[in-house]
Amino acid sequence: MSKTRAAAAKALTSSHFELFGLPAQFALDLERLDRGYRDIQAKVHPDRFAHAGDAERRASMQMTTRVNEAYRVLKDPLQRAIHLLELNGVDVAFETDTAMPKEFLMRQMEMRERLEEAKSSAALASILEDLNREKKEIEQQLTVQFDARDFQGARTLVRKLMFFDRLAEEVDEAYDTLET
Repeated sequence: MSKTRAAAAKALTSSHFELFGLPAQFALDLERLDRGYRDIQAKVHPDRFAHAGDAERRASMQMTTRVNEAYRVLKDPLQRAIHLLELNGVDVAFETDTAMPKEFLMRQMEMRERLEEAKSSAALASILEDLNREKKEIEQQLTVQFDARDFQGARTLVRKLMFFDRLAEEVDEAYDTLET
C-alpha cells in the first residue's frame, strides 16, 4: 500500500482532532489548526497526484475531502462542540429533545421579537452585537464544561449556541431584506 493510500485510510478512521494532531478539547489553538491544515493539504492535494495512478488519485481525493470536512468542523465552535459530544458518546438528539430552561425560552422570545421589530440596519447591528456577545459567553462556558467532562451540561449549552447561530442567520436574512 502506498504512503498516500495508507495516510488516507488512517485519516478516514481518526477523529478530526487526531487528524490534525490536536488535543480533543473545545478550546483550540486555531493557528495550530490552520498550520496543520495547510501542511496536510500540501502533502495530499490532488494537484500533486495529477500524473499518479487511479488508486493514488482516488486516495488523494478522499484525503482532501476528509481534511476539508475536519477543518470546517473544528474551525466552527458549534460543530466542534457537537463533534466532541459525539466522540464522548453523548447522543445529541437535538431534533427530539427540545426541552430548555424557562429563562432561556424567554430570552429566545425576546430576541425574536426584537428581530421582528427591527426596521433599520442599526437595529439589526445591535441584535447581532448582542448575539455575538452571548455566543462568546456560551463558548467560554463550553470550555469549562468540556474541561470538567460535564457532557450533559455541554450538551445544553450546545443547544443554546445552535439557537443563537440560527438567529444570526435570520439577522443576515433581515439585512438582505432591508437592502432590497
